[in-house]
Amino acid sequence: MGKKPILRRCIACNNQKEKNELVRIVKPKDEELQVDSTGKKNGRGAYICKSEECLNKAIKSKRFEKTFEVEINEDFYESLKRYILG
Repeated sequence: MGKKPILRRCIACNNQKEKNELVRIVKPKDEELQVDSTGKKNGRGAYICKSEECLNKAIKSKRFEKTFEVEINEDFYESLKRYILG
């Protein structure tokens, strides 16, 4: 019997997908938000689809601010957009 896939939910579209299909954003204690490419960093995490549509939806609805309860600067969004879009 094979391993069950690890599912996570996108904070923008609310769809469940396999963990490796999503981008993990993590908020370590006393640090800024960062992209967790390994999926193993300590801290509060949230997932988003690797699509511009979901990213724009999350930015517009302030999903990251609500999830992590922090103010987010434009630089983070720009670096996340570059990461997602390649």
